[in-house]
Amino acid sequence: MAESQSSTETDWVSRFADDVIAESERRAPGKPVVVASGLSPSGPIHLGNLREVMTPHLVADEVRRRGHEVRHLISWDDYDRYRKVPAGVPGVDGSWAEHIGRPLTAVPAPVGSAYPNWAEHFKAAMVEALGELGVEYDGISQTEQYQAGTYREQILLAMRRRGDIDAILDQYRTKKVVKKQSQKAVDEAELEAAEGSGAAAEDDGSTGGGGYFPYKPYCGGCNKDFTTVTAYDDESTELSYRCDVCEFTETVKLSEFNRGKLVWKVDWPMRWAFEGVMFEPSGVDHSSPGSSFQVGEEIVRIFDFERPIGPMYAFVGISGMAKMSSSKGGVPTPADALKIMEPQLLRWLYARRRPNQSFKIAFDQEIQRLYDEWDKLEGKVADGSVLPADAAAHSRAVRTAAGELPRTVRALPYRTLASVVDVTAGDERQTLRILNDLDPANPLGSLDEARPRLDKAEAWITTQVPVESRTVVREVADAETLGALGETDRESLRLLLEGLESHWSLDGLTTLVYGVPKVQAGFDPEAKPTPEMKVAQRTFFALLYQLLVGRDTGPRLPTLLLAVGAERVRKLLGG
Repeated sequence: MAESQSSTETDWVSRFADDVIAESERRAPGKPVVVASGLSPSGPIHLGNLREVMTPHLVADEVRRRGHEVRHLISWDDYDRYRKVPAGVPGVDGSWAEHIGRPLTAVPAPVGSAYPNWAEHFKAAMVEALGELGVEYDGISQTEQYQAGTYREQILLAMRRRGDIDAILDQYRTKKVVKKQSQKAVDEAELEAAEGSGAAAEDDGSTGGGGYFPYKPYCGGCNKDFTTVTAYDDESTELSYRCDVCEFTETVKLSEFNRGKLVWKVDWPMRWAFEGVMFEPSGVDHSSPGSSFQVGEEIVRIFDFERPIGPMYAFVGISGMAKMSSSKGGVPTPADALKIMEPQLLRWLYARRRPNQSFKIAFDQEIQRLYDEWDKLEGKVADGSVLPADAAAHSRAVRTAAGELPRTVRALPYRTLASVVDVTAGDERQTLRILNDLDPANPLGSLDEARPRLDKAEAWITTQVPVESRTVVREVADAETLGALGETDRESLRLLLEGLESHWSLDGLTTLVYGVPKVQAGFDPEAKPTPEMKVAQRTFFALLYQLLVGRDTGPRLPTLLLAVGAERVRKLLGG
């Protein structure tokens, strides 16, 4: 326990853990610390929504590391209304519009789904991703909770106190809403972190002929929530409503009725009190007057509780997602990210930034730089030169209180793996040959040692790199270009080919390709390049790319040469 606290004293997770432990000891001594997240499976649950989970997960995990009992609740807001048909979802067409207004669990799943309804279909992918990410949680279905009558007393209390709730809400109804946080930090593909949580529906109830009511029945005729409560009796709990769509009317006893729910601005604080939540973050859409988190601070007192502590979290953006990955409405999911990156990297992206800091998740070439940065951090952790805050973020990325996440045995550079699978088009025999040539003194026993990182790099190449940008090695030498070369270029190729055999490793070929222009200019191969020498190197590299792949650029040349193989390199370079 002491080790965890000392290693994390400078990071945001540790500070929130301190706060939530103190808050829990003040308000609920002797009970488990409760943190919460809310997700609505109204469509693909995207990487912005993941911040709703990762923020409390990281805090909960730190609390566990310190030896405290903790529960991380994830409320699946699957009893929310179906609000719209999301764009671009396979197996879904305009006919799903007929279900708007029904509970998400009463909407059919997309055609071809293995799941019984809409909510379960979209929930499943997130459940799988959370398992891969090592997130420990207690899932709560709000459909099950409401239909089982679990919140009966809380609903009746809210109805009795509807005048007080209405008065609280009325303080904010005429206030001007503050504009949302600037989105300059993220691109057009940015994702609002709160969209997709229950917070998306800022419903505060309806006022019918009988006054304000914080409860919304689902219609007994069409099972939609286009209903208006027309009368309610506190003593008998008789509630009457009409449906504005199918004109169905019904009078029920709310003390026995389970086909409806509290409106969102009352439902959320009710659940804080019911579950004893001490920590829950909120999206930027809760920073304005009248929003759920702000109003909830007052409404929760009706349920004899205090609002949880927790930060506002900022946008999560994406960079460079290929169109083929935007078939799910243009918003990549955790499952999409985990196809191209290891769980440790994805956890690290959320752990290293404070919740109020925006950041991007890379689906483009930037992922290679992120992996370089990650590998550099791993090296600093190994040699003890890492800064405390970076060490804390790394620790939270690679392990949880339950233990270390599975990792790649031989973590070869991601950009190298991507280059290799790009050239080999996934041929395992060729891939193993090339990877063993990277460091002949320390060969791989099998490709499994390079997995799962190798698989992630291959998935990135095949799903995120446009076909026109893929590397295709020439089948035959470019005789025309070779025939037109001047003496200087011919000499550079001769020097390269002469050194191939003695330099056939990643480090050796790096020295060779950078050294050829130096040798031609009369310098030692290890000499520091001058500005003029750098120009000569770029010219030489462009010539090699043209002769090998027919373009001016491509994968790093040492990796490309290894991938092509010495015999074929000689053939293509006229040797």
